[in-house]
Amino acid sequence: MENKIIAVAPMQGYTDAPFRHFHSAIYDGAGDMYCSPFIRVEHGEIRRRDLRDITSEFNSGMNLLPQIIFRDLDEFRRLVEAVAGAGYGKIDLNMGCPFPPQVKKGRGAGMILNPAELKRIVSAVNSYQEIHFSVKMRLGVTSPDEFRGVVPLLNEMRLEHVTVHPRVAAQQYGGELYMAQYEELRDALSHPVIYNGDIISPADINAALSHGDGAMIGRGILARPSIIAEWREGREWNDSERLEKILQLHAGIFDHYEATLCGDAQILMKIKPFWDYLEPEIGHKSFKLIKKATSVAKYQSAVATITD
Repeated sequence: MENKIIAVAPMQGYTDAPFRHFHSAIYDGAGDMYCSPFIRVEHGEIRRRDLRDITSEFNSGMNLLPQIIFRDLDEFRRLVEAVAGAGYGKIDLNMGCPFPPQVKKGRGAGMILNPAELKRIVSAVNSYQEIHFSVKMRLGVTSPDEFRGVVPLLNEMRLEHVTVHPRVAAQQYGGELYMAQYEELRDALSHPVIYNGDIISPADINAALSHGDGAMIGRGILARPSIIAEWREGREWNDSERLEKILQLHAGIFDHYEATLCGDAQILMKIKPFWDYLEPEIGHKSFKLIKKATSVAKYQSAVATITD
C-alpha cells in the first residue's frame, strides 16, 4: 500500500448512500474510500434495500467498497454474484459485526469461530480472479486470542487489505482495546492492515496510522463529521466551523428524505439517527428537542434552536 488509506467505516442505519454522498460533497471528498453497510441474506433472499444502496446514483464518482455478511459458502456466493452483477469489482467481507443476532448465526465475528466454513470460502475467494476482496474483522467473539485460528486462512486469501478493530464482539464498542493482540495479528498477516477503533479526533488518525497501513473511522465520523477534513488541513476547526458544516450536511440529507419519502413518520425515522452522536456539538437542549419531535414541523423547529 503506497499511500495510507483514510476510510469511512460501514455503519448500519447511518452511512447509507445519501450520507456518503453529502459527506463527500460537503467535506471535499474527505474519505479516500467509503464502505457500504453490509449486504445480507434475510429470509432466504438478498435484501433489496441493501442492493438499492450500492446501486444508488449517489455513489457516482465515489470510491465505494460494498461489504457483505454471510454465514456459509452458499450465502457468500449469492452475495458476491449479486454485488458483481451490480457492477462492482471489489467486495469487503464482514468478519467483525458484533451484534448477537448475527454472531449467533455464524455471521460477522462469528465466522472467526468457524474455520472449517472459512476454509471453503478461502477457495471461493481465490476462484473469483476478477474480484478484489478485503476483510474487516475483530480479534474474536469472546477472547482476543481467537483470531489465531484463522490467520493461516486469511493469509491464503487474495486480499487487498484487512481492517482490524482490536476488540472482541462481546465488547460491542466499549471496553479496552487489545493492542498487544492487534499487533500480533497485524504482524502475522501477509496483507496490509487498516486500523479501526476509537478514532474520534484528528490526532487519533495519526495514532491509527502508526499502527497500520491506513485508518478506518466509524463512530468518529458520526460524532465529528469534519474529522478527516480537519486532519487533511492539519488543524482542528473551531466550534462554529464544525457546526456550520454539520448543518450543511444535515440539510442535504434532510432535503433528500423530505423529497423522496412519504409522510412524517418515514422522514423522522430516517433523519433522527443523524444526531445520535452529535449532542456535544449541538448542545443538550437542542438534542432533546430533536429526539422528542413528533412531526416534521416540530423537528425543523428543534433543529432551528441549534443556532439560537
